[in-house]
Amino acid sequence: MPNEVSLMVTTVGLTALANMALAPKNQSRLDDLLAKNVEGTLSVEETNELDLLLTQVDELNLVKARAAATLHPIKN
Repeated sequence: MPNEVSLMVTTVGLTALANMALAPKNQSRLDDLLAKNVEGTLSVEETNELDLLLTQVDELNLVKARAAATLHPIKN
């Protein structure tokens, strides 16, 4: 993929990546925006902010999955 970064990471670093979480402040904001979304009360700006946060969560989950897969390769 053209926008990927390749890093040499130790096992300790991979473990840290696999255990990463969204920053507490961002997680709290995400929770608030999701609740407002369920209520149907999001503004356009909040909808854009929610989309950005969800994109960040998706990217974070990809990094975590790749780190976990590197730590625990599938054995055939």
